[in-house]
Amino acid sequence: EISVADTQARIAADKTVQLIDVREDNEWLAGHAAGAKHLGKGIIERDIEQEVPDKATELILYCGGGYRSALVADVLQRMGYTNAWSMAGGWKAWKDSGAATTSG
Repeated sequence: EISVADTQARIAADKTVQLIDVREDNEWLAGHAAGAKHLGKGIIERDIEQEVPDKATELILYCGGGYRSALVADVLQRMGYTNAWSMAGGWKAWKDSGAATTSG
C-alpha cells in the first residue's frame, strides 16, 4: 500500500506514474481523483496490457476504501506488472486529504 501523500508526491515527481480508479462506472461518474484513468475491477485484467503495455510503469490503484484496489494490485503483479500499488484508504482518503477531484 501507498499513502495519499506518497501518491501525490510520486505523481508530481514522475509524469509516467498512472493513477487508476478501479471502482464501478457509477462511482467513477459521481467523482474521482483529478488525472486518474478509469479501469474498473471487472475489466482491468482484460484491458491493462493495451492501456499500459510497459509492465515496469508505476501503477497506483484506488477504489472506495482500499480493498478492491489491493486485490487488483495483487492480480496485476501476478500478470507481470512490477510496480503496482494500492492507495491506502482509497477514494475516501483522497477526498478527505483535500486532493483535487472531478466528476463526469
